[in-house]
Amino acid sequence: MLSERHVRLFRNGRNQAVRIPREFELDADEVVMRKEDDRIVIEPIRRHGLLATLATLSALDETMPDLDQDLRALDEIDL
Repeated sequence: MLSERHVRLFRNGRNQAVRIPREFELDADEVVMRKEDDRIVIEPIRRHGLLATLATLSALDETMPDLDQDLRALDEIDL
């Protein structure tokens, strides 16, 4: 559902600013802002934990080499 609201721009020091109305609040602490022609797009940066990030990665198609194939078993080593 698209919604629209008329808001005013104002100056905050040397920056142009806009207040984001409550119904447009973003659930984020940081955003990415970019300009597309005459539009400004603001998108939230969603921080995910390591497990969520790893879950998005595709599986490797290669086999890992057996690096310890020529080593003696740990119970055969005298320290």
